[in-house]
Amino acid sequence: MNRTHILHALVAVAVLLAGWLIYRTLSQYSWQDISGSVAAIPTASFGLALVFAACSYLCLTFFDFLALHYVGKPLSYPRAALASFTSLAIGHNVGVAALSSGAVRYRFYSRWGLDGEEIAKLIVFCGVTVGLGLVTLAGLCLILLPGTAGRIAGLGTAASVTLGIACLVLGSAYLALAAFVRGELKVKGWRFALPTARLAGLQILVGTLNFACVAACLHQLLGGKAGYMETTAAYVVGNLTALVSHVPGGLGVLEATIAFLLGGSASIGALIAFRVVYFFIPLPLGLVSLLASEALLGSNGDAGLRENPN
Repeated sequence: MNRTHILHALVAVAVLLAGWLIYRTLSQYSWQDISGSVAAIPTASFGLALVFAACSYLCLTFFDFLALHYVGKPLSYPRAALASFTSLAIGHNVGVAALSSGAVRYRFYSRWGLDGEEIAKLIVFCGVTVGLGLVTLAGLCLILLPGTAGRIAGLGTAASVTLGIACLVLGSAYLALAAFVRGELKVKGWRFALPTARLAGLQILVGTLNFACVAACLHQLLGGKAGYMETTAAYVVGNLTALVSHVPGGLGVLEATIAFLLGGSASIGALIAFRVVYFFIPLPLGLVSLLASEALLGSNGDAGLRENPN
């Protein structure tokens, strides 16, 4: 079996796994639960939630676009967007996104001339962008509304402001290192090639905007029962908990954490609707995108794409 056949087999396994995950996830809710939760949300709020979810996935495409510049392979934006949306629509549901979405990214970017090391660096860059976005948004929440966000995080006002400043200092330190440190940064045997200051600044910007859009999506579905900053603080904590758990899509962990932190403000119907909007709807679109790319790009287009990557 040659390399192309192996890759096709891996794609088929990924599709089957995603299908099983859809079944497993949906089986935990009855159709009445899902349809009822969506029907109870005002049409305007549900529409805005869809818009904010789309804005989040749009921000995520720039994670890949910036990463391609970082590794020195600046492909066109449409290619970066295709690889990003397909990999993350699937990876968000499969869990352990660095591996699941990374496998899909490898399929796309290896076609377009990137080697294994470059793809690994791209994935790390995207992961750093996620971390910078979470830390920056958490810092803003804790400083702007220390009473509300601090209560969500279990902190007093003074501790909330202190932690918020520390979060923003982390992002500022990263930006300063990118601006003034040349070459590689060595930390306990690990070597990191820092991006330019411009790329680092854009990482912080798009990373923060991404999570701000996700929180806005959730806020719309909660129907105004909790403030935006309060919802954002709860989402940041819930998302961190889900990332640590490595449960596929944070299934159950994200909802349980948000419900615990927001109490009666977060109804189970709104949380089910959030999973439908942000996870379930993009997943089949990502699968269609993956299958279509295999049919249209396939192995026959690999050589031509390598010759003309832009």
